[in-house]
Amino acid sequence: MGKPKIAVIGTGGTIASQGLGPLDTQDYGSAGRPILDAAQLVAGVPALAEVAEVVPVPFAAIPSTAIGWADWRALLACIAEVKAAHSGLAGIVVTHGTATLEETAYLLSLTLPDDMPVVLTGAQRPFTAVSSDGPMNLVAAARVAGDPQSRGLGVLVVLNDEVHAAREVTKTSTARLQTFRSPDLGALGHVDADRVSYWRRPLRLLPPAGRFDITGIETPPRVDVTYSVAGGDGVAVRAFRAAGAQGIVSAAFAPGFPSPAEREALAEAAAEGCLVVLSSRAGSGRTFPTRRYAAQGMLNADNLNPQKARILLMLALTRGRDREAAAALFARA
Repeated sequence: MGKPKIAVIGTGGTIASQGLGPLDTQDYGSAGRPILDAAQLVAGVPALAEVAEVVPVPFAAIPSTAIGWADWRALLACIAEVKAAHSGLAGIVVTHGTATLEETAYLLSLTLPDDMPVVLTGAQRPFTAVSSDGPMNLVAAARVAGDPQSRGLGVLVVLNDEVHAAREVTKTSTARLQTFRSPDLGALGHVDADRVSYWRRPLRLLPPAGRFDITGIETPPRVDVTYSVAGGDGVAVRAFRAAGAQGIVSAAFAPGFPSPAEREALAEAAAEGCLVVLSSRAGSGRTFPTRRYAAQGMLNADNLNPQKARILLMLALTRGRDREAAAALFARA
């Protein structure tokens, strides 16, 4: 059998960044050197040709801290164009900065209209660093994207020889190579030298027919995140409402309880028709329904972290403000 055909869409990030030298692994963003585009990145990793027929696709060099709704819509359009332009495509790799990689991956998992494998990867060290993790991550991502087992698993995230589900994975360290983890459930599989080994399948996947179409939505519903701290007074909640928030995610104390003053402000917001979702700042574990919060109209994020709960709530609000519909979505997506 021939090698799988894989498209590589480059969006910038550390994996495509260049420092001042091989030991510039931290402040390379200040180096002023150009970000490699997809073709340059692919050309710089000759080993890719051993595992796949690679089609580099230019997109944009965007710091992942700057990525937002417009970029996600553009990326979805780019993926659609790539699928239409290249017959026999087995899968797609998107290279991405790690700061918001998990958010882009989760949004894509909720909006891509079919089950062709789409794999996001990045790096903790720039392309020019000694022992950069970027080249091996890119090769591993291409292998996963081209593996028939990857179809139907949703959008995947591959770094450090591990395969993670977009819904479950999060960045857990600022600089360590093993930063991407799935705290509650662990990796789906591993990228070993001889094969891609899967151990489980994710169950929280929307079927293609139930996914969101955001192609015609230029401005998303505003959803903000509040972070609970000792003595939190609810000022942020009221400020977000004044700014037009249609949804608010509370990154509450574990197991999902805000401070009393925050709870009062959130209850006011819910009474005004704002969708309020209780997540947790703990980084792991479910938030569970309680009678007192349910009576005030608040929903639960299940085990979605605050940033991913925001993504799902934004998308839910594109279909309206029905609390029951939103609650059902958080229970299955």
